[in-house]
Amino acid sequence: MQDFEPRRIKSNSSDVLCHQPVRYLESSCSLPFTFQPLDHHPRYNNNAHNNRYNHSSIQDSQYLYCTLESSSLSAKKDPAMFNFPSEISLSHQESQSCLHHSPETNYGSPSSVSCITEDANNFRNKLKELETVMLGPDIEAYDDYTVLGSMASAEILDSLRQMMEAIPKKDLNQLLIACAKAITNNDILTAQWLMSELRQLVSVSGEPMQRLGAYMLEGLVAKLSSSGSSIYKSLICKEPASFELLSYMHILFEICPYFKFGYMSANGAIAEAMKDEDRIHIIDFQIGQGSQWISLIRAFASRPGGPPHIRITGIDDFTSAYARGGGLNIVGRRLSKLAKTLKVPFEFHGAATSGCEVSLENLGIRPNEALAVNFAFVLHRMPDESVNTENHRDRILRMVKGLHPKVVTLVEQEINTNTAAFYPRFLEALNYYTAMFESIDVTLPREHKARINVEQHCLAREVVNIMACEGTERVERHEPLGKWRSRFSMAGFTPYPLSSLVNATIKTLLENYCNKYRLEERDGALYLGWMDRDLITSCAWK
Repeated sequence: MQDFEPRRIKSNSSDVLCHQPVRYLESSCSLPFTFQPLDHHPRYNNNAHNNRYNHSSIQDSQYLYCTLESSSLSAKKDPAMFNFPSEISLSHQESQSCLHHSPETNYGSPSSVSCITEDANNFRNKLKELETVMLGPDIEAYDDYTVLGSMASAEILDSLRQMMEAIPKKDLNQLLIACAKAITNNDILTAQWLMSELRQLVSVSGEPMQRLGAYMLEGLVAKLSSSGSSIYKSLICKEPASFELLSYMHILFEICPYFKFGYMSANGAIAEAMKDEDRIHIIDFQIGQGSQWISLIRAFASRPGGPPHIRITGIDDFTSAYARGGGLNIVGRRLSKLAKTLKVPFEFHGAATSGCEVSLENLGIRPNEALAVNFAFVLHRMPDESVNTENHRDRILRMVKGLHPKVVTLVEQEINTNTAAFYPRFLEALNYYTAMFESIDVTLPREHKARINVEQHCLAREVVNIMACEGTERVERHEPLGKWRSRFSMAGFTPYPLSSLVNATIKTLLENYCNKYRLEERDGALYLGWMDRDLITSCAWK
């Protein structure tokens, strides 16, 4: 349980009293990341809706609108969501209408429209109630908002009306934005009310925006209740079985070209830089399953004049080890077996440590080896000067530059979430992941269980972490390519242009996917996008 204290939301002529949590306990990690209809929630209590300021009712109803089903979480964190002041509280009958869900799905998809917008009269009444709450009981005495003595009041009312207009249109995008803005403005009342509306519009088996909305709503709930860290930790702790997670990652690898694009473009740059070298050392700062190097070993095996001697140093962390179901020796055996079959001289060296903790001693540098360093989808997880005084992000780049590599490859997501405040970070994530979910939608049916699992276990964690976590707890800290260029330049690197052969190879790859994907080359870098949104960038340095 947690402590609560009344919080007043200021307006010109009235104070709105609502309950807000002031303390949160660490969550346990005991339940899976699944969804459940609200009317089947184990903590649901019909009487809770009639006890607006009763603490026990708050505890009984607190997690009704949370999109992540987790009894262990609700037992230890009490966001006290959706306990409105009496001026706008729903009747018992209305609240029952809100909580009616279709029996056809286990994911909380609504079978009816919002209880606030079921008829025009009720809609107008709720708007009037909100006006009264925000501007005071004397609002009817004025014909023009300016006579209230504050333009801020008119702006608040205008914002409320825009939100109310968006609800009957089921404009999920605008409602999410409005909710994020309310949280930014510390407008707890409006944020809670919008969350109750959003909860009826999202669905993990619906359209792309409905699916993304379910995860973004969870991020908003976590942000408002300051529980982002504990929720994100619980999601990490309760991963599926390793073979299941590996299966989900493989599905994402196959249905979308993002990873293949990154690996192919990086391998192309390495192959070009090493075409005349006899001994090659590749340092991979996030080797994962080692899949990236299968095609490169095969390419070197067919090189005129014979293959070079290849040594790969694979850096790893516990997440990849969990997905593999074991340590780096699994990757080493797999790649060694392939190299032996292709008669390629090969060595593997494993460094079981996170990328930001790597030191020279982990890398096993030898003289007379041409060095290539690979940063594929990893640098954004290294904290920089905004998080840690050590600034691991720039420290690693300077260390690598000191090794005098022939080529360094960089593959990253084109999204700006590192130092941005919550609201612009939310907008970036909304725009970026909308494109990502739309691209997945064209490949797998919406009701396909594999698609649901892929989005939950491979993407939802990123969304929640970006939106709800701060400081060292926020590990998803992406930067756009322009910022990466500055970092590499300050570390002493110069661009290494990708060859036209790489571009042509990737264009051939994209022919196997939807024609809404696009590939562009700008300033020596490759951009993979979905329609008009850049999603992944790839470039090389020396």
